[in-house]
Amino acid sequence: MKIILTFTLMMIPGVVSSISVTGYSGGGVTITCKYDKGYTANKKYFCKGQWSECTDQIKTDKKNKWVHSGRFSLYDNTRSAVFTVTIRDLRELDSDTYYCGTDISAKKDSYTEVNLKVIRGQQIRTVRGYSGGNIIINYKYEMKHKNHEKYFCKTAADQCFTVINSNRAAEWKQDRRFSVHDDRSAGLLRVFIRELNENDSGEYKITVKVSEDYSFFSEFNLDIRDDDCCVKSISLSAAAGGSVNISCKYPQSHISDVKFLCWRSGADLCAEETSVKESRRWSPEGKIQLYDDREELLLTGSISHVTEQHSEYWCGVQSDQGHKSFITRVLIDVTEITSTPSSSSSSSSLSSVESPAITSASPVTGSSLVVSVSVVLLLISTGLVFMIWTLCRRRRSNNTDSSSKTSHVTPANNEAVYHYDCNYEEAEDTYRQLPTNTSDSSDNIYANV
Repeated sequence: MKIILTFTLMMIPGVVSSISVTGYSGGGVTITCKYDKGYTANKKYFCKGQWSECTDQIKTDKKNKWVHSGRFSLYDNTRSAVFTVTIRDLRELDSDTYYCGTDISAKKDSYTEVNLKVIRGQQIRTVRGYSGGNIIINYKYEMKHKNHEKYFCKTAADQCFTVINSNRAAEWKQDRRFSVHDDRSAGLLRVFIRELNENDSGEYKITVKVSEDYSFFSEFNLDIRDDDCCVKSISLSAAAGGSVNISCKYPQSHISDVKFLCWRSGADLCAEETSVKESRRWSPEGKIQLYDDREELLLTGSISHVTEQHSEYWCGVQSDQGHKSFITRVLIDVTEITSTPSSSSSSSSLSSVESPAITSASPVTGSSLVVSVSVVLLLISTGLVFMIWTLCRRRRSNNTDSSSKTSHVTPANNEAVYHYDCNYEEAEDTYRQLPTNTSDSSDNIYANV
């Protein structure tokens, strides 16, 4: 069938070639049409329908500048003898046969047949970011285009600025603050823009170059705002191996979006990420736990087992198309836990000798230590004086009874002799000779004391 079609086209006067073009609804296509260099001065056109009823969509005699007509644009590059046609905002009804041709008087026009097929596709419309933050834009494509070259650029006056192409798989291609990565295994092109500012707002385009004859693209608007609701950066501190709590505000326009917290490590934008999709419910247990309070527009959470490598995190929101806006940067100062000299000296003294109880307590100052010792000594002294004074009063009151007791007890009976003199040495001797008679209540009191 393909051979018959080619033969038929060759039989039609003026037909140079035929190409098949596939576009996606909401996006656009760019078609390249070649012509003979002898016709650089002639008018160029792009028409729709069968050749006998072809209706011009755009036609111009202007050279080396863009000309627009509704959703169609044409640029005639006389130096290369090529003119380019662009169709934007594709619709499925645009599927048809087109011709791009050169208007030649008194002779059959030279043209190229274009078979356009538009299929349904989801396009990027508007992506919102915040001044001082970062943004990731995700663009999905069909796997049949995984080996095709992709471009990302900012458009203005029909020109592309800051063009970045992804001609190598599994590598980030960077140009200042802009980076692109083509994940061919997932059919996903990711664009990363860091340190956003309001001048980054505008129209952008992602293009997939299918062949030398055509490419398709998706255009979107990037809206960068400076919202008063949210701080751009916060600094926290935590001990290595410990945990830290975070709290990030987000704009009202993202109340229904997924919230996330991710750890950034080098070129990896999110080496570790946790997200929460519902309001007032904790995310599953893990190193990072999040809680989204949509009434307060507040994302809170905790990070456990932090290390020196876990120093930069980002709070952000994720749209339903997977675009991520990094709003607040969270910097964590991780400090190592080191033993103090006092604790190490206490440990060594405990291992060698038994330390007094006061040295193993919480650290105290020198003045408080002196006061504590003084109070203890004072209490002990007061207790001893009180005991001796009590003993002296007892002896005076029982002086007569002591005499009678002394006369009835002799050393031969092995009974103790009682002498109550207010003298330390005598009191000490008396303590050594406490009676064993349980019926003597006064002696029991002395023994208990």
